[in-house]
Amino acid sequence: MITHSSNNSAHLPLILASTSTFRHELLSRLGIPFTCFAPNVDETPLAGEAVYDLVTRLSRLKAAAACETYPAALVIGSDQVAYCRGKVLGKPGHFAAAVEQLQWMSGQTVQFLTGLCVLNTATRQAETTIVEVEVQFRALTVAQIEAYLRKESALACAGSFRSEGLGIALTEAIRCDDPTALMGLPLITLVKLLNNLGFDVLTVST
Repeated sequence: MITHSSNNSAHLPLILASTSTFRHELLSRLGIPFTCFAPNVDETPLAGEAVYDLVTRLSRLKAAAACETYPAALVIGSDQVAYCRGKVLGKPGHFAAAVEQLQWMSGQTVQFLTGLCVLNTATRQAETTIVEVEVQFRALTVAQIEAYLRKESALACAGSFRSEGLGIALTEAIRCDDPTALMGLPLITLVKLLNNLGFDVLTVST
């Protein structure tokens, strides 16, 4: 659910609370100045935490982590996980875990959920939402999975899936309203949240 605010924040600096090169590249597409901040948030799920609650909580925590450093700014926090057959799949971190994730998703329909939060650190007003993408994966052999992982840098991607690269060859279908969501920062939705806070990316000074 999106929480709306009427606060005008057009004069505030924009902060991306992420060290992800993928999110940096995506936000750069909007052609507006921004600064990156490392939020240093523990992404471990809480005991019994539902997947929607997880991505919402982490996106808010990442945005809030910048409050002390940037007391008057608009901070973007985002978190993504894959969800398949009752299992939350985050960043694999190493090759063996990535193989295991893709074996789990082979032949399955997988939900990629991206939590997004834009926080005005001066007023503590925030806009939050979740963007969902449904991906149908092909039935994959271990040889195919390992070949993909040797060719594609996907260890820092949720579910070991990098859709903008060779990962597209793992799929049969992708269903979504915002194609940038799979890359970790849903730009269509982000523009809406920023606009709700009074920050129009089309007219803001660059």
